[in-house]
Amino acid sequence: MYSDRGSQYLAVRYTERLAEAGVEPSVGSVGDRPGEEARQAARARLDAVSERRGCAALGVGRSSIRYRATKPDQAPLRMRICDLAKSRVRYGYFRIYILLRREGWRVNHKRVHRLYRDEGLSLRLKRPRRHVSAAHRERQPAALQPNERWSMDFVSDALFDGRRLRALTVVDTFTREALAIEVDQGIKGEQVVAVVGRLALLRGAPCAIQVDNGPEFVSKALDRWAYENGVTLDFSRPGKPTDNALVESFNGRLRDECLNANWFLSLADARSKIETWRRHYN
Repeated sequence: MYSDRGSQYLAVRYTERLAEAGVEPSVGSVGDRPGEEARQAARARLDAVSERRGCAALGVGRSSIRYRATKPDQAPLRMRICDLAKSRVRYGYFRIYILLRREGWRVNHKRVHRLYRDEGLSLRLKRPRRHVSAAHRERQPAALQPNERWSMDFVSDALFDGRRLRALTVVDTFTREALAIEVDQGIKGEQVVAVVGRLALLRGAPCAIQVDNGPEFVSKALDRWAYENGVTLDFSRPGKPTDNALVESFNGRLRDECLNANWFLSLADARSKIETWRRHYN
């Protein structure tokens, strides 16, 4: 472990410290380690001397002996990380770190990762089919005025030839008005941002948008738009569609009155018929 010269130096220093404490080394060559009785006697002698002499014998600074840890309390940060994880149950530690930085917390991602793991919040990438993680949270307050809270969700259907069809529905929680129904064969997070951005220009941005944990809603594009426009994304608990019951009810009516009652020949035909139904519904 040590070189020969390093071993000799340690042996000599050990002997000098024993001599300073008034303890004779055990029988043997100079530098031999003393027995257990000698070590206990040395500790007793060192406990009896002053701090100055003890530090001088051990070769350490007095400031090191008197040092007391002053690291800040992590309880507030832990509580905030847990709160964010409960409201955004599919967010990993780095997405939570970004939210903390936006709120003004001066913390790096390594500390957030450590506290995130200590609290047992690490995501399970493969969840059992009958055991989904759910965040325990309070019931969301009802909207008190128009354009205060929106709800969004997706509805799937197909054209006459079997090609997939998806519709993004946006509903005002207070007025129950269908603000938009975006129809396409595949809708990504950027398209969701385009829809809500267009509505925000016409009506103004809401205070919050109720969404589920689909990949389009947890995308970085929608998160960035919400942050830049001061909109809160209120995520439902996985496996709990009743958290967003209004838009689920609206989607059921859309499917019953429009999707199941019409035969869509093309994407343009589907957009036209669904938009006509939306206007009639409002």
